[in-house]
Amino acid sequence: MAPGTDEGRNSALQSEKTEETAINTSKEARWYAVQVASGCEKRVKTNLEQRIQTFDVADRIIQVEIPHTPAVKIRKDGSRQHTEEKVFPGYVLVRMLMDDDSWQVVRNTSHVINFVGAEQKRGTGRGRGHVKPVPLSHAEVERIFKQTTEQEPIVKIDMATGDKIVVLSGPFKDFEGEVIEVSPERSKLKALLSIFGRDTPVELEFNQVQKQG
Repeated sequence: MAPGTDEGRNSALQSEKTEETAINTSKEARWYAVQVASGCEKRVKTNLEQRIQTFDVADRIIQVEIPHTPAVKIRKDGSRQHTEEKVFPGYVLVRMLMDDDSWQVVRNTSHVINFVGAEQKRGTGRGRGHVKPVPLSHAEVERIFKQTTEQEPIVKIDMATGDKIVVLSGPFKDFEGEVIEVSPERSKLKALLSIFGRDTPVELEFNQVQKQG
């Protein structure tokens, strides 16, 4: 089809209009927090992304995310496992253009509890009212996603005050003791070790100790 013809010009205008509509929709879309059943965040994300295609609402439900931050888990043998930590366990974030159809697609997804928003009380009766979804502020969204990219890895260890440990390396190798303080941000802990018959507090690296029992 020749670009100079009326049909060609109309086709080009229609294409531009479609692109403009998509851009405007993307700009109008806001982020909403959706409460889900505990431990079902990934399942909800997968199910919702499938429903978006099934109900043909990809132009209104733009993005589904489970914000994560990097984490390092210290195993019992002292080795490190790189993993991810959910920023908001029990919630997924959905970027969407809110209307009745898009609300229904999200709200009726399996394991979704409700949107986070303002509860509107019922006029009569004692039952709970309808929750009006409230979008996250632009500052909140920026903070959340900045946190996922810039935060230092969270160090997690399966140890707490009172746990019995044995030292695996260093000058106190094979000493046994009891944890009295855990400092995940420093990857260290303090333990009482029996040195020369006296309980002595000693600071140790996470990978220097192993939990007993």
